[in-house]
Parts: sequence; structure tokens; C-alpha cells
Amino acid sequence: MVQTLEWTEQGVRFIDQTKLPTEETYITCGTYEQVADAIRTMVVRGAPAIGVAAAMGIAVGVKNSKAENGADLKRELDVICDVMGKTRPTAVNLFWAIRRMQEKFERVRTRTIAQIKQELVEEARRMHAEDIAANQAMGHHGATLMPSEGGVLTHCNAGALATAGYGTALGVIRAAVEEGKKIHVYADETRPFLQGSRLTAWELMKDGIPTTVISDNMAGAMMRQGKIGAIVVGADRIAANGDVANKIGTYTVAVLAKENGIPFYVAAPISTIDFACPDGSKIPIEQRNAKEVSHIAGKQMVPDGVSIENPAFDVTPAKYVVAIVTERGIARAPYGESLAKLAGMGVETKV
Repeated sequence: MVQTLEWTEQGVRFIDQTKLPTEETYITCGTYEQVADAIRTMVVRGAPAIGVAAAMGIAVGVKNSKAENGADLKRELDVICDVMGKTRPTAVNLFWAIRRMQEKFERVRTRTIAQIKQELVEEARRMHAEDIAANQAMGHHGATLMPSEGGVLTHCNAGALATAGYGTALGVIRAAVEEGKKIHVYADETRPFLQGSRLTAWELMKDGIPTTVISDNMAGAMMRQGKIGAIVVGADRIAANGDVANKIGTYTVAVLAKENGIPFYVAAPISTIDFACPDGSKIPIEQRNAKEVSHIAGKQMVPDGVSIENPAFDVTPAKYVVAIVTERGIARAPYGESLAKLAGMGVETKV
């Protein structure tokens, strides 16, 4: 399995996802500013991976601190967390991870500076291990929803590269294949950043899972031709009512799935659910640089002077989602009840 990010004594080591699939390059970020930049520039991306990366970045910043007392260290921590919080606004896992590191600091702030630093490093590493375990549990639950054979469509990259390892949507596919299901993956290219063609295809090829890349505007035709039996995607934020923010183009896929009678599933950890957000209209949508649309591999594809929109995400209303797979089980409509039950009680719902 690809090592998306890991803690080292020198700093946080990332595979540089901007260089894939042609170069498998790793970088080590020895300061929290470098980790924040890696998140901002999409060296590391995917909501769960962003969360773990932010936690490790905070741990790096605290570890490097020259503060001699808890009060000074707290002031530094506040600055570090503020920098991390401004990197990617849509992925709620980012803010979940920041809060968890802040809460950990509050629990240990009366200890020695050395002990506080060690506790925060261990918390970040614990979050890394927990994410992998959650993805594997998610895969186990979600595999039951996958067809025994045939095509499964996914949009963007929700695999090991988007998490600490194994993946959410791709974790569901991996688990299904491990259980003997004969799945052929159709990966939307996912313009404009091409996470499907660059990253999902690369991951699945390494795993030996049959994969076909299609342009985003082919998805509907493939569904109508009967080549797609199910769709599974990840999420960057899920509102309390089950509305799902995911990579731009996901809404289109969900509507096409509904029209063609194909189940549309979402796989995401409990940490991706924002219970403070009542519905999708309240989810902030990140706007990215216009050059991601106007240029491909450095070559300009759009005339100068043309207006460009580049929202990184869209929101799929809950009515299009057949089920949401979490590490604690599978939620179905009404999501306001089923998601709260999974998050609050840890009780699995029936498949």
C-alpha cells in the first residue's frame, strides 16, 4: 500500500501527489509552515489525509518550539493552528484534527514542556493509525454493497492517497475485491486537477484492480449502456442532514445515477460529518486558481481574457445518496437520525 504520509524524526514525509503518476517523489516537511504549504498546494489532499497532515504539522510546530513555559507554548500553538486552519476551507477533517490537537494540549498543559511536546506527537501518530483502521472497517461494511461482478464508477480520488492508508471509497472497492468480487473500476478523470486519471488509476494499477479511465462527460453514457452497476465516492464534508460536499462533478454523477437507477454510495469516516452544519447550503466551497482550468501540464488551453470559474467542490443533496458508509456501519435515510445514531452511540445500522 502506498505511504501517503508518515511521521519521521526529521518531519512529516509526504508522497508528492502533484508529480504523480509519472514521478513517485517524496518530500519531508520539517516545519509547520512547510506542512501547511503542502496542504495548500495539494502535495497532500483528500479530507482524511488533510486532517492527519494538519495534526502532524501542529506536532512538528510544537516540537520545534523554543517556548520555556506553557503559556508561551499555548500562544505558539494558537498561531500554528490558525495557519493550518486557513489552508483548505471545505474539508471538515482539517478543523476536526485541529480541535483534537488543541483539546489534547489542554489536557496536558500542566506537564513539562518536553512531556507536552511528546504527548502531541503521539496524538498525531495515533490519529494516523486510527484513520487506517477506520478505512479498513469502512471497507468491510461497504463491500457488502458492491455488486458481485461488473463495473463500479468512482469520481476523484478517495483512496490511500486521500487518507492515511487504504482509502474510503477505494477502500470499499479494495475490500470487495479482497472478498472475491470481480469488480472493474471506471474512474472519472475528474477535471480540472485530474485526481481520477492521475491518482485513482495509479493506485488501482499498483493493486492489480482492473481500471478504465473515462472523461467526466462519458459517465452518463456509460451508465445508460449498462456498464456501471454501482457508484461509490468519498466526501470532504457531510452535513447533518446527509448532504454531501465532494469534488466538483459529484453532483452530476449522482443525478445521472438516479436517472439510470444505479445506487450512489458515499464512504467517509465519522470525522467528515459536520453536525454543526444543518445542510449543504452552509458548507463553504473552496475556490481555486483559475490556471487549474485554463492550463493543462503548463500549456494554456483557454483564450486570454475569458472568465473562469473553479470551485473545487459541489454539494450533492441527500435525496440522491442511497447510503453513507462509515467505520461504524452504514447509514440510510433519514440521515439526520441514522448519522447521529452512528456518531453518538456507535451502533451499526442494518445493511
